[in-house]
Amino acid sequence: MAASAEHVGPETEETDHPESVQIKDTETNNSPGTSEIESERLEQDEEEEEEPPGPKIRETPQDIQLEAIANTVALHPSRDILVCGDVDGDVYAFSYSCTEGENRELWSSGHHLKSCRQVRISADGLKLYSVSRDKAVHLLDVERGQLVTRIRGAHGAPINSLLLVDENILATGDDGGTLKVWDMRKGTAIMDMKNHEDYISDITVDQNKRMLLTASGDGTMGVFNLKRRRFELVSEYQSGDLTSVALMKRGKKVVCGSSEGTIYIFNWNGFGATSDRFALKAESVDCIAPITESIMCTASMDGYIRAINLLPNRVIGCIGQHVGEPVEEITRSWDSRFLVSCAHDQLIKFWDISGLPKLTVNEYRKRKKKHGRMKSLTKKAFGENDFFSGLVEETEKKEEEQEEDEDSDSGSD
Repeated sequence: MAASAEHVGPETEETDHPESVQIKDTETNNSPGTSEIESERLEQDEEEEEEPPGPKIRETPQDIQLEAIANTVALHPSRDILVCGDVDGDVYAFSYSCTEGENRELWSSGHHLKSCRQVRISADGLKLYSVSRDKAVHLLDVERGQLVTRIRGAHGAPINSLLLVDENILATGDDGGTLKVWDMRKGTAIMDMKNHEDYISDITVDQNKRMLLTASGDGTMGVFNLKRRRFELVSEYQSGDLTSVALMKRGKKVVCGSSEGTIYIFNWNGFGATSDRFALKAESVDCIAPITESIMCTASMDGYIRAINLLPNRVIGCIGQHVGEPVEEITRSWDSRFLVSCAHDQLIKFWDISGLPKLTVNEYRKRKKKHGRMKSLTKKAFGENDFFSGLVEETEKKEEEQEEDEDSDSGSD
């Protein structure tokens, strides 16, 4: 904004002759110097009008375009920073912002020789771990992206999954079904077990850091006792690969996604057999991100990101999509405001999930909508610039109101 200036008119010369005082022109209502003041004010007003508008504030940060497909994305635990790893083995760090044009690349690292499979940031936000198809584990400094420690040949097969148990302990799983647990203070493995017949797709741990759970391409979930450093059991075989694993309902339920589009549900301490299953109209359930104790987001090969309620099992609606492109990973931001996704379209996208925890799911099942389309839970769910998005939302609201009216009428009979 142009700085305001104080304008002072020309001073009237003082003389000893009072008859020399200038007389105001009543017809034009102008005095000497007034026209100059007005012209300066007009120029100032024009300058203020010509000032460019301030930066645009968006509901979500802009998409981040990458040079290659990102396999993985991780978010900082207390700052608006994300890290991603791509198929070329490069690792990038970005700061993100809702102010348009404010996304910034902070640094990049090309230390991996082959595709970077997963990245994870420590709870204190200072350390970054990455694993790769080159069978190496890397520790980098989050601030500068400098390599701190490298474990070459950490596995005999390409490493596929990574979990940070605490600031010193991490678990890795490879394409051959081997699980290793590392003490990074020593740089050595304290557990080395092969109890799966195929790749380990995902790893999670309970709140007490006692039990490790693994999902595998052989269709089983593995259970490992971290404290006693031993293998416990594998679940019964499911149809299709198990692609992801997460804890829900305050750790009382374990959910596994599958390549068949089914979510398998286990009771805690009932790992041998499933207690329930929920089939989605999806090509797969490749990754799961818990949002609340009952609500989780899932992503699939069909490009859709769905919000799912657990018990009762319901598809709440669509968070967003990478149109026609498989989604590799989803994760939520430190403030739970955004869900971040990466996919084969070489984009990192942001979705507003701030209202998701407030949603309630009814016990009864509503009739399926005539158009068969999932309810959109974000404005960008079916395209950021979709001309018909507003019309779709209005139609959905009307249909829901009609359903509620019909339900209340039928209940009164």
